[in-house]
Amino acid sequence: MIKEKYAIIDIGSNTMRLVIYQRDKSQRLKEIENVKIAARLRNYLNDDSFLNDEGIGVLVSALHSFQEVTRHHDLKNVKCVATATIRQSENREAILAKVQAETDFSIRILSEYEEAYYGFLAVVNSTQISSGITIDIGGGSTEITYFENRKLIHYHSFPFGALSLKKYFVKQDIPTEKEVDDLKQFLSREFHTLPWLSNKELPIIAIGGSARNIVQIHQAMQEYPLAGVHLYEMTHKNLTDVQHFLSTLSLHELQRADGLSKDRADTIIPASHVFTALYEIVRADNFILSRKGLRDGVFYEDLRKGSGSAIFPSVIEESFHELLSDYDIDLHHVQYVTKIAIKLYIDLAETGLLSFSDDDIILIRRASFVYNLGQYIDSESSSQHTFYLIANRTIDGLLHKERLQLALIASFKSKSAFKQYSEPYKHWFSKLEQRNMMLLGAIIKLAYSLNATRRNIINTLKLEVDHDRVKCSVVCEGNYSPEEYQAEKQKKNLEKILKKNIVFHFQES
Repeated sequence: MIKEKYAIIDIGSNTMRLVIYQRDKSQRLKEIENVKIAARLRNYLNDDSFLNDEGIGVLVSALHSFQEVTRHHDLKNVKCVATATIRQSENREAILAKVQAETDFSIRILSEYEEAYYGFLAVVNSTQISSGITIDIGGGSTEITYFENRKLIHYHSFPFGALSLKKYFVKQDIPTEKEVDDLKQFLSREFHTLPWLSNKELPIIAIGGSARNIVQIHQAMQEYPLAGVHLYEMTHKNLTDVQHFLSTLSLHELQRADGLSKDRADTIIPASHVFTALYEIVRADNFILSRKGLRDGVFYEDLRKGSGSAIFPSVIEESFHELLSDYDIDLHHVQYVTKIAIKLYIDLAETGLLSFSDDDIILIRRASFVYNLGQYIDSESSSQHTFYLIANRTIDGLLHKERLQLALIASFKSKSAFKQYSEPYKHWFSKLEQRNMMLLGAIIKLAYSLNATRRNIINTLKLEVDHDRVKCSVVCEGNYSPEEYQAEKQKKNLEKILKKNIVFHFQES
């Protein structure tokens, strides 16, 4: 079967990028090629806002190199979008005509609104954040949006970006204290022109290469143990710690710094001050990276055509649908086991052996869905594979701590295995949180044992406390011997956490 491929070229002021996607079996567009060229077109825009001949030559040459890749993949109708530098060029019509005449591509210049909107769309379709401020620092412009209840309320495009800030405020490679002060005062004045930014006390969701590099540097500074940058969280102190670290390095050292792209070494410090200035104006409660940005937003709009809205109803449901397809999850079995797990949890709450929480119910639903996911790779070491796959896979809608929590519950095998997996992250969770994760994992493990043969034979299930033990009555339709054997074998994990013996009573209906 021929797999559908799609491509987009993003002509930014700092970098140009070709990304090729392939539609997988879950109908998700999966990135298969990502080619970047640090063209720095902004540097070829003269004082009269004309892109000079050398800059046009750099643009066409880069597109020719992309063309070889798209022709290799036999791609037609490649999307090609351009942002601030081409948009602000007085000779943009001549640029578009030259590109159309000499390459396979036709450039679509995005308006300020479109550039901001596509960034917003990428954020609301890849995170669970319902209200926040987005920022995308390009080379020549900075897009800011404010959204509430997943609806775009305000947007603004500032005519400055990482390259232009470097050009106007930094004379040498590294800014002086005076240059940093001037830059900070400028940014504060600019952001204060938008009254809808002040004191919002919402998360800032950052898009683009500068933000990604800030996150990668912070991860390298602390030897971060999880993979991935999407939905990575930073505080104001984290941002200023990165700034301080960068300010101690020479340009040569910056070019070699872990997590920092060499082509951003001279612009990362000005970009970092944009983030902290915005954080302070908003009085933000968090700084979060979205790996999904403008290019993804363009595709989300196309994918959702005819659905009535470009916004997914539920990001988490979309993510779990992808997991369902990628790992051949038996949905009917999962749904049945989830009901058993929730019934066990509710009965334990009613007996007073645990405190009921809606958050726990959500965790049970999610962890039951991916419990023992690792058997897709190897049934013998399923638990280890489950933990690694979930902890290190980007799951749109889940912050890193939430993803780790899901991995620890879904991979639960025993208390010792839990401690082994959680050891590098033990400071992330309190002892009470760790106990609760083991409790939920043990409940789900027991629920799976109660449907060991996947026959869905349990008619009724009831837990109650009988003196110093927990009595579990199970009424089944048909022979229940395999389920009884597995339940007796797996109950010990829950018994140890509850500090109660569990006595099963099986019978046929």
